[in-house]
Amino acid sequence: MRHVLKNIVSVTFFLTFISTKAFTAELKVIKAQSVEWGYLNPLRGAKSPGAAELWGDRTKNNATGMLVRFKKGFSSPPHIHNISYRGIVIKGLIHNADPNAEHLWMPSTSYWTQPAGGNHITAANGDENLIYLEIDSGPYLVKPSEKQFNNQEYPLNFHADNLVWQSADELTALKTRQAMFLAPLWQSNDGRTKGQLLKLPADFSGNVHVMSEEFKAVIIQGAVNLASSKDNDLLEAGSYIELNGVGKFNLSSSQPAILYIRSNGEFDVRD
Repeated sequence: MRHVLKNIVSVTFFLTFISTKAFTAELKVIKAQSVEWGYLNPLRGAKSPGAAELWGDRTKNNATGMLVRFKKGFSSPPHIHNISYRGIVIKGLIHNADPNAEHLWMPSTSYWTQPAGGNHITAANGDENLIYLEIDSGPYLVKPSEKQFNNQEYPLNFHADNLVWQSADELTALKTRQAMFLAPLWQSNDGRTKGQLLKLPADFSGNVHVMSEEFKAVIIQGAVNLASSKDNDLLEAGSYIELNGVGKFNLSSSQPAILYIRSNGEFDVRD
């Protein structure tokens, strides 16, 4: 059963472009504490990690992004998935690898991929363990190890310490004098859709300009605020921002913050 998210805040901006025609861009915001949790693998009940979809529907054949949380000491039995997925650690320590591999505990902002058909386990060792999991097609299914197959992809594990951050001096997407950085994670075969991490400094304030049909962001570390939000609407780690259409919105952060951004076109960040 799909679990519906509650308390979704929608803000609509009316924008004027060069053509002088008015366009409407809908900004959707989901606070982490407003999601309704279900089970990632309902067949295992309370033994399953918790899951909450931020966008899409993992039970159907479409792309989906969801939060997944694990109890301290969780370790799954060996298993496979019918489709590939990518994950980013938000909180805690996560291990994802072949059942016989030595544990590699990945902290917040670490990134990994799990190919379809690959036999693996997932374990968690933090007091609080939360990840963002994303698929490009569904449905998302869990199957026993004996169903494993080789889809010609290789799993990747990027510890947070090994991410490559690029500055405003290297990227046209960062049009700012503030100390901001982007770390590329993945891109589709046609190069159009990409996943990146955006690092904001303390006391950041600026505008995100979106020039793409799809722009989805998940707060991975820290917390941010939108110009349209009140102080008590701070978006903490696990919160979600989506802009359907070309437009812009203001972001601010009193402390350093990191966002994961999925987009199928250009965007930039400006003072």
